[in-house]
Amino acid sequence: MNPAEPVLIYGLGRSGRGVARFLAAHGLRPEWLDARPGPEDDALTRDLGLERGDPQRAYATVIAAPGVPIDHPDLEALRAHGAEVIGEVALAARMRPHLPMVGVTGTAGKGSTTVLIAHLLRECGVNAREGGNIDPPLLDVVDAAEVAVVELSSFQLERVPGLRLPVAVITNLGVDHLDRHRTVEAYHAAKLAITAGQDPGDVLVVPAGLDVPTRAALRSFGAAHLRLADGTEVLPVGDLPDGIHPANAAAALLAVEAMLGFLGHPVDAGGLAAALRSARPVSGRFETVAHVGDVQFVEDSIATRTIAVQAALERARPPIAWLVGGRDKGAELEPLRAAAQGRVHRVIAFGQDGPALAAGLGLPHDTVSGADGDETMRLAVRAALDALPGHGTVLLAPIGTSFDQFRDYKARGDAFRRAAQALVPDGAVPAGASA
Repeated sequence: MNPAEPVLIYGLGRSGRGVARFLAAHGLRPEWLDARPGPEDDALTRDLGLERGDPQRAYATVIAAPGVPIDHPDLEALRAHGAEVIGEVALAARMRPHLPMVGVTGTAGKGSTTVLIAHLLRECGVNAREGGNIDPPLLDVVDAAEVAVVELSSFQLERVPGLRLPVAVITNLGVDHLDRHRTVEAYHAAKLAITAGQDPGDVLVVPAGLDVPTRAALRSFGAAHLRLADGTEVLPVGDLPDGIHPANAAAALLAVEAMLGFLGHPVDAGGLAAALRSARPVSGRFETVAHVGDVQFVEDSIATRTIAVQAALERARPPIAWLVGGRDKGAELEPLRAAAQGRVHRVIAFGQDGPALAAGLGLPHDTVSGADGDETMRLAVRAALDALPGHGTVLLAPIGTSFDQFRDYKARGDAFRRAAQALVPDGAVPAGASA
């Protein structure tokens, strides 16, 4: 990037702040625009000495945060003045053109798969760093990485022109973000764009069960070699660490083998199996946080997409007391009704849309309500434990987003964890805690 050319960061937040830090560290002083800058944004731009920009000015490059719709009027105006609009991932690829990247996208499981791939590569002696849609921002890690493993949302994939990924992964394709993409077809097209810049020698890992029309659509996007990930072909489920999904493990293993091949490193199957056994789940992704007698408490607060909730229901040990609530974002309930049959003992509804979601599921349910999120979660966890016959799983896979009572899904998961661990008998060690 030419230091003499004007650059604008449009949208700060976690991603935009990462862009600002990176560019400033490399001697560039971009301008910035954000409709509602927060205290962290104000402090960073002040510390770096960055000036506020103007959408009517001409810029060579605009780095737009993923939270900004790609057709935002300001971005359209900036394009009309000659700017190229990209995102942080495209910027990283241009500033570090020789850094190999593994890109991971999907409707569910992409964060867990990203972290798992990075772990396996490190266990194989490769200095891999994860970033992107998960913490930290990609630009915070690229200068220290031998390989970057990047979680890519559909929003990020709208702003990566020409991105070449030697290895790419699509974990699955469901329904999400129709408020931004408007149609399922447009949403899937954004996801499939992960392979658009791949060459014939590159590798694209997709689920073995991906339908034929989608496979055909992939051929129109890129030319990469397809590898099919089958969760039944990895370690027996009983040998996988708690919280590691077989489908994610299968995709991660294929991606790691492909990246090792790209780097010219040998593949040690036994070493990879050992590395997989040492993996740990990402906090907030189907994580066991406590046991009370023979009842397991599983936190999957991030499970707000139908495909992710369905996976949680299928993995949890029945009978299940299922915590459902938050703010409904239009989830498909029919697949969840089917997944719950014979497994869910009772639904505990909480939050703004919990009762409506529970009624839509058509399952036996109770409703709890507290003065705030913490109290609501304490009541929900207690009601769930009381509903079980002394064994089974209390599962937080809420369907709804967290923004009715919590700052984000992590805060909701933390409230569940505290509530569950408060029920652990004195002297016992909660799951996930140190003895």
